[in-house]
Amino acid sequence: MAKSRQPQRQLLKSFTIKGPDGVIRPGDSVLLKAPDSSKPPYVARVEEIEATGPQGTNVEFRVRWYYRPEESMGGRRSFHGSKEVFLSDHYDIQSPDSIEGKCYVHKFKAYTRLRSVRAEDYFSRFEYKSATGSFTPDRIAVFCKCEMPYNPDDLMIQCEVCFDWFHPSCVRMTIKEAKKLQHFFCESCVSEDGIKLQKSNGATGESEKAVISKRCRR
Repeated sequence: MAKSRQPQRQLLKSFTIKGPDGVIRPGDSVLLKAPDSSKPPYVARVEEIEATGPQGTNVEFRVRWYYRPEESMGGRRSFHGSKEVFLSDHYDIQSPDSIEGKCYVHKFKAYTRLRSVRAEDYFSRFEYKSATGSFTPDRIAVFCKCEMPYNPDDLMIQCEVCFDWFHPSCVRMTIKEAKKLQHFFCESCVSEDGIKLQKSNGATGESEKAVISKRCRR
């Protein structure tokens, strides 16, 4: 009895898809079509590209899914950015036809330094275990009186003495008022050092220092 031949399997270094994005390689992040066209596309990282068959005509992508906050067990929280995704332990096989195009998942600090955020830009600061709902790391920097992690979508102002960052609403200030500040001293530093809060018509912008803090929490 003749032995059945095993299908030929070849790992590809790249694959060209239809559209302007062209070449996809392992390690690239991609957008995949959602079954419901009214929902945003899924985000995944390409782990392997495999071709099978005598002529390598059957191509499949092995991907690792990124979850949006609302897709996780804990749901979306106030500190989650609108472009935030979690790198999960959920792997899958997808066909080339399911890929809409490339996207770019930045590390958190790199994302906060972007001059402008494009539709295809995302960021990830957590890995997510889909079976347990746990995150790595389980401790990240927190800011302000509310002790919440930094959301890059939100304006924050920095105290010139302790260098901590605060949400305007947490220090009884409107965003419009915060944008006019030239100097800011938090209540703790004012009471400890006798420094008076000074306001003028200058404007402060967000800084990459906002991703650094002296406090951490679970």
